[in-house]
Amino acid sequence: MNTPAAKQAVSTWPAAALVISNMIGIGVFTSLGFQINGFSHEGASQLTGSVFPLILLWVVGGVLALCGALCYAELATALPRSGGEYNFLSRIYHPMVGFCTGLCSATIGFAAPIAVSALAFGQYFCHAFPAVTHLIPNNAEHALAFILVCLATAAHLRSLRFTGVFQAATTGATVLLIITFIIFGFGTATAQPITFLPHSEDLNSPLLKAFWASLIWVMYSYSGWNAASYIVEEVRNPAKALPRALILGTAFVMILYVAVNAVFLYSTPLAALSDKFEVAHIAGVQIFGAGGARITSGLICVGLVANVSGMMWVGSRVTEAIGSNYPSLSLLGKTSKTRVPYVALIYQFAIVLSLLFFKPDNIVNYVGSVLLFWSLLAVIGVIVLRIREPNLPRPYRTWGYPVTPILFALITILCLVQNSQLHLRETIIGAATVLLGIPIYLWASRNVPIEQLRGNTLPEHSA
Repeated sequence: MNTPAAKQAVSTWPAAALVISNMIGIGVFTSLGFQINGFSHEGASQLTGSVFPLILLWVVGGVLALCGALCYAELATALPRSGGEYNFLSRIYHPMVGFCTGLCSATIGFAAPIAVSALAFGQYFCHAFPAVTHLIPNNAEHALAFILVCLATAAHLRSLRFTGVFQAATTGATVLLIITFIIFGFGTATAQPITFLPHSEDLNSPLLKAFWASLIWVMYSYSGWNAASYIVEEVRNPAKALPRALILGTAFVMILYVAVNAVFLYSTPLAALSDKFEVAHIAGVQIFGAGGARITSGLICVGLVANVSGMMWVGSRVTEAIGSNYPSLSLLGKTSKTRVPYVALIYQFAIVLSLLFFKPDNIVNYVGSVLLFWSLLAVIGVIVLRIREPNLPRPYRTWGYPVTPILFALITILCLVQNSQLHLRETIIGAATVLLGIPIYLWASRNVPIEQLRGNTLPEHSA
């Protein structure tokens, strides 16, 4: 692959920061309360003694994300084009499959989580700095979300090098604040009467049922482990840097997630957390006292800035990849002199702004299941590609193959089945979103060589 040197402006650590920032979003600060409530509904009263099943959820979710990262590292280095699943599935299965996943990513897949995180930023910013509600008396949360989206888009439009530095800086601040929260939590909070050790009752039927239902929330919190694969053309020495970024970033977030949820459980009564959205806010009061809520809200704000920025970076690259392959959509592939896909960024910006006027219901169950489905196809694609193209150069080979992709596939299928049973409406809407890409693909792919759509030949980027 002959990628312009000017475009390869991202080293290992900014790429790893992209993985970390895409993962650390609103999910880890909110989902524990719903998990506790789910276990309670299944009669898991023993959780008042042992919280081992709750911690195990985050460990299993982390192992699953790490398995996915190992598989994506092989795919991204063997098929080194930006776009993530759009690139992988076009080559492994058929361009139409890749186009459908790309269309999902270019429309709702990234824009909806960006909008949700931006609106959450507005809410938590008002908690951290109540005076802002006096300066912006009407719809302060929406105004702050709008400002964040504008500033993040402007930062990404500047240059790839600036984007990498901005991402690394905001992610570094997020990680530092979370580590501080963990240290203070274990060091100063009053311990609750719980144990992290397993009990024999942890494997009973009601608990197992609640475990699989709660894993959906955990996997949404971990989504983003594949982020660096979307920008492979912007990474220097991707054969080495990309696997490191994917694996180190995912493993690091797994450790943070387990630790921060352990602090929530260690410092705060389960009854206070159960079925609550703002679990980090509640735990902050327990750890820091009266001012804890504002400190915790400020911590979350910093994390959401990095999260919004990371998803903007990744989402725009999928749109750019589609535009570079399909002449009918070539406008989306245009880049600036500094190799920034400015049309894709502006397109994404417009979609996000339109979503800020809505309150998307059950967005986790809709977007999460659709994106998990595409990840499933990509990971299975590691096995398909090994069989079909055994001589394809693979600078990195998945550790633990074939157990790694098989384990990811089995657990993901269980999650998708459980989610479809609990949220049938969102599943149907998700399936309709996927199928919508078929007629659009048939129109856009006219007179385009199939080898180009598969990614075997590379069209020139337009400036």
